[in-house]
Amino acid sequence: MQSTKSLRKYGNNEEKGFVKTKPLYILVIMGLIVALILSILFAVTIGSSDISIKQVYQIIGYKLFSIGNENNLSNGAIHDVVWFIRLPRIILALCVGIGLSVCGVVMQAIVKNPLADPYILGVSSGASLGATIAIMLGFTTLLGQNSIGIFAFFGAFLVSMLVLMISNTGSRSNSTKLLLAGMALSSVCSAFSSFIVYIKNDAEGMKNITFWLMGSLAGAKWEEIVFILPLILIGTIFFLSQYRILNLMLLGDDVAITLGTDLHRYRQVYLIVTSLLVGLVVYSSGMIGFVGLIIPHIVRGLFGTDHKKIIPISALLGAIFLIWSDVLSRIIIRNAELPIGILISMIGAPCFVYLMIRRSYGFGGTN
Repeated sequence: MQSTKSLRKYGNNEEKGFVKTKPLYILVIMGLIVALILSILFAVTIGSSDISIKQVYQIIGYKLFSIGNENNLSNGAIHDVVWFIRLPRIILALCVGIGLSVCGVVMQAIVKNPLADPYILGVSSGASLGATIAIMLGFTTLLGQNSIGIFAFFGAFLVSMLVLMISNTGSRSNSTKLLLAGMALSSVCSAFSSFIVYIKNDAEGMKNITFWLMGSLAGAKWEEIVFILPLILIGTIFFLSQYRILNLMLLGDDVAITLGTDLHRYRQVYLIVTSLLVGLVVYSSGMIGFVGLIIPHIVRGLFGTDHKKIIPISALLGAIFLIWSDVLSRIIIRNAELPIGILISMIGAPCFVYLMIRRSYGFGGTN
C-alpha cells in the first residue's frame, strides 16, 4: 500500500491551462469575487419597475444596516419590489449557479466524462416525474404550490439512490455502470410521466408542468434562501476539501488501487451529496440545464484539471452567469419574463455542440 505522501503526489494534478502560478490564481479568484459583488449590486437595480438606483440602495441599506428613515424605507410598493422580489431571486440565482456548477465539476470527475452534467444520472427525469405527480394528481391543491418542488426534490433524490443500487448490483460499480443505470431509469421515469399526463388529460396541468420544466427564479423567497444557501455553501466546501480524491478519480480506478485508495466508497458518498444539492436546486428553481455542463468544461479548459482550483472558480463563474442570465430573462421581453431555462438552453445548446465537436482536453486514466 502506498503512503499518504504518494496519494498527495498523484492527487495534485500537473499544472495545466493558462493559470499556472499561485499569484495568478489568487488574482483570478479575487477578480471573480469582485465581479460577483458588482453583479449583485448592478443586477438588483435592473427590472421592469421604474425604480431609481438611489432608492434601491437606500432600501437595502436600511434593511441590512438600519440606515435611513423607517417611515420611507420599511414598506410600500418600491420596498416590496426591491426586498421581496429582486434581491431574493438574485441570491437564489447565486445559489443555483454555485450548486449546478460545483455538482457538474464533481459529476464529470465521477464518471470521467467532460460532457457530464449534474442531471446525467436521471436526476432530471426523477424530478420531472415528482413534479408531474404533484401537479397532475392534485397535490398542489391539497398542499400548495410548494408541493411541486418538494415532490421534485424527492423524485430526484430517489432516482439517484436507485441508480446507485442498480450500479452496485452484480459486478463492482464503475462510471460506465452508473451512466447506463442513469439512462435506464431516466427512460422509465419519462415513460411514467408521459403515462400520467396521458391518462389525466389535464390541459392546465400540462401547462404548469411545461412552465416548471422551463425553470424559473420568480418564486424566490427569503424563507427558502436561508435554508438553501448554507447547504449549498457547505456542499461546496465539502467537495473542495476532497480535491485530492477528485483528482485521483481522473486517473482511474486502476491507478487509485495501486496507490491504496478505493474510489468506490468515495464515489458513493459524492453521488449522494451531489444528488442532495441538485435536489435542492430543482426544488427552488425547477429544471435549469447546461449550467453544470458548460461552466465546468470552460473552467477545465482554461485552468486545468486540479479540483483545488476549478471548484472555487466554477462556483464563482456559475453564480455570475446565473445572475446575469436571470437579469436578461427579466428584460429581454417587454412586460413579460422569459423562463431562465429557455434562455440558458439557447446559450448552452450551441456550446454543447461545439464542445462535442472540439474536445480540447482529456482526463486520462482508465475506468
